[in-house]
Amino acid sequence: MKALAHTLLLAILFLLLASFSPIAAQEDGIDFYSLTMDSKITSRFAHTTITSHVVNKAEQAQEVTFQVEMPQTAFITNFSMIVDGVIYPAEMQEKAAAEERFLSAVAEGQSARIIKATGRNLEQFQVSVDVAPASNATFELVYEELLKRHLGKYELMLKVQPQQLVKHLQIDIHIFEPQGISSLDTEISFMTKDLADALTTTQNKTKAHIVFKPSLAQQQKEPGKSDTILDGNFIVHYDVDRTTAAGDMQIENGYFVHHFAPRELPLLPKNVVFVIDRSGSMTGKKIKKTREALVQILDDLKPEDHFNLVAFNAQVMQWKPMLLQASKEHLESAKTFLSNTQALGATNIHDAILVAVRMLDNSNRKEQLPEGSVSMVILLTDGDPTEGEKIRENVKVVVNGQCHLYCVGFGFDVNYAFLEKLALDNGGVARRIYEDSDADLQLQDFYQEVANPLLTMVKFQYPDNAVELLTQDNFRVFFKGSELVVAGKLQPQAPDLFSAQVKGHSHTQNFTFQTEVNVVNKEKIFQGPKYISHSFMERLWAYLTIQQLLEKAVSASGTEQLSLQARALDLSLNFSFVTPLTCMVVNQPRGQGQPRLAMKPVEIVSDHAKLKTEKPMKSGRMKFRRRKIISQEPTELKSRLAPLEDVLPGTSKPLSVGTPMPPSPVPLEESLKSMERAPHFILPLITHKKNKEILCVDVKGSPFRPLSLISDPVLGIEVTGHYKDFLDTFSWLQVSYRTLEVQVYVTQDSIIMIRGSGQHRKSTSYQWQKTFFFGFPGLKLALDNRVLRLTAPGKVTICMVSLSHFTPGLHLFLQNPVHFSGKVSGILGQFYQHLYCSSLEDNKMELTAMGKTYTITRKYMLDYQDGEGSTSMPTLLCWSLEQSL
Repeated sequence: MKALAHTLLLAILFLLLASFSPIAAQEDGIDFYSLTMDSKITSRFAHTTITSHVVNKAEQAQEVTFQVEMPQTAFITNFSMIVDGVIYPAEMQEKAAAEERFLSAVAEGQSARIIKATGRNLEQFQVSVDVAPASNATFELVYEELLKRHLGKYELMLKVQPQQLVKHLQIDIHIFEPQGISSLDTEISFMTKDLADALTTTQNKTKAHIVFKPSLAQQQKEPGKSDTILDGNFIVHYDVDRTTAAGDMQIENGYFVHHFAPRELPLLPKNVVFVIDRSGSMTGKKIKKTREALVQILDDLKPEDHFNLVAFNAQVMQWKPMLLQASKEHLESAKTFLSNTQALGATNIHDAILVAVRMLDNSNRKEQLPEGSVSMVILLTDGDPTEGEKIRENVKVVVNGQCHLYCVGFGFDVNYAFLEKLALDNGGVARRIYEDSDADLQLQDFYQEVANPLLTMVKFQYPDNAVELLTQDNFRVFFKGSELVVAGKLQPQAPDLFSAQVKGHSHTQNFTFQTEVNVVNKEKIFQGPKYISHSFMERLWAYLTIQQLLEKAVSASGTEQLSLQARALDLSLNFSFVTPLTCMVVNQPRGQGQPRLAMKPVEIVSDHAKLKTEKPMKSGRMKFRRRKIISQEPTELKSRLAPLEDVLPGTSKPLSVGTPMPPSPVPLEESLKSMERAPHFILPLITHKKNKEILCVDVKGSPFRPLSLISDPVLGIEVTGHYKDFLDTFSWLQVSYRTLEVQVYVTQDSIIMIRGSGQHRKSTSYQWQKTFFFGFPGLKLALDNRVLRLTAPGKVTICMVSLSHFTPGLHLFLQNPVHFSGKVSGILGQFYQHLYCSSLEDNKMELTAMGKTYTITRKYMLDYQDGEGSTSMPTLLCWSLEQSL
């Protein structure tokens, strides 16, 4: 019998990111019985098990797909499935041997279904099987990862998206940190008061247990319906106590790990040259986002830092001939240089980097730079050099270990492999910037990772003949908010008291940190907790060793590269890790095809290029016809402005929502239907009457810079946006709350919330399709039906809408505008100062605000204040204003 298509999608990302996405509804016969996500984090090493159980209650066989998303840095360690009582375990093999063995499957592209790149630093594991009638299937996937400390926190993010109700859904996160847990918090985008008691957190000095177990009733978006409210991000942040400057050492089963992140060290001055690609390929969003990001980065420079800018296409142009101190005057001059940087011409990466490195070298030789400072070059490009190896050789000779080279590549046309090798050759790292609306924020986040150096030339030392198999034990630089990790194996003759010494250089002095631990006592720590993975320390060591061997192999060549890869392959097979050198053979039930190969993607250009080309182009403003007109109930508003002449044009009657329009030779609906579109902005006006008047504002023109829509210095609120005249819509809107240090940046595709500033700055991204509620002191954010509401006590409520059909684009409306202060201004803010109106003919009036006079027309427009319906949208009778820019 031909199987019916029925897909249950499960996705989990463990940084942690997890997501479950079933497609078919329950009435199709598949009962999604349970979903459990169990994560054990011990000394930053995360062991995650995802288990899903389904039952086919239909009368026909159906296909079930198990899908898991995880970070690219995670290694899958095991997968098995039980179909109709039969266990099908996966096997780990060398990638080259498995490809040859299952050549036909590879040729048919079947292996691509198992693991593929799906998003920013994500990979997707996927297996499909047919489940017979009245049978069941259980899937279990295990993967491991060492969590990195980023800007002072370890982060676990689960993306929970069941898309249907689950009878037994439970998320368990166990954290055991012998150092002590100094901070722990959760941020759940879909959390409501009804879900509050589904979440429990217990914590003592060294352990934490977070459980999320919602009942079926709590999962329901509406009583009696199968739609789930669980749709968004589940984020856990934590950090550990750091009482010993020399770091913390843990020992288990003969292996040790040494975590080093000392506190309260003085910042090192830095000398940075930004090398900016301004070739023709950077035209448009790339160069624009680069300029925007660099303006913010320049503001983060400290007075003791030195900097310069180098822009290049076929020619290399310097802002100044030498590095200058980051004074206010110099920073403003550099911003002017950036604003005048246009993208045009060819790409000469080679000369641009050499100019930057020699500039640092000359300044250093002339003793113009602070003693003990850290020098770095940050390259920003989308280029693909034709002579990459020659550039690598020349740059490595010139750099000669005197500075760090960080490479930032835009998009997927860039030769990222070249940038990665170039950076690793010269003590830096490479990072890809995705060409999305938040590209400037991605660049700023990367800069924050390297913006605050604390130590240079850091060296870990252990007693002779006490350790072996050490991972990397020397590091060129240590940055604030990060952590250095060394792991190894204790030799049998290691002393009972195991000591360590860490040396590093500051700009004012040399540091030597020392610590000593009792091996037996340390071993006992991990013998108690039942939820700790067996031999986790050895697996942590293997994971870290493999990652470092693969990284070294990137910039190596010849026999050295083959030797590094051979060592990494041997460890991958011994510890059952899916790495770029191994693959997992997933056996299928009898009669359902040959085994599939789960291979870790090496490069993700093709996947994203496909996504990029398949993404539909946004059209211009569309017209929508609606037959039924829905009236708005009047709301009482306090008037504090000059009188608005509330009269219908051509009459002397008071204006109210219920007042009929003047007679028309054709039905009102027919006469206005061609005008029914969604305005850019819907503004409730403040009148001295008890009725409600609405102003619908559209902008027209071709501005070259973002627009100031609302500015209220008393409330500390700024609203800006960028208008695209050829699309007749806004490409982005941003609301800033100055005193709260919160910015909410939206595009038609995503929502980005930015909290804090400088090194404490953190951004979180959400999707418009989701529903979430998030609150913290002073501000609440709620997203429902593609309407994002920002509510703050004593302030105006600002609502942003992303319409996907009818009239696609970004829109904004306000609630409670009486809270605006008397100093509000801006394209929209001006209408909350003194307003005056005078009547004209044909349903028109003249409106005067802040000395400017506009003609407004009475008409029906689409009303998006309740969000986006599936088939229709109500209309709103309002005063329409088209404002030229």
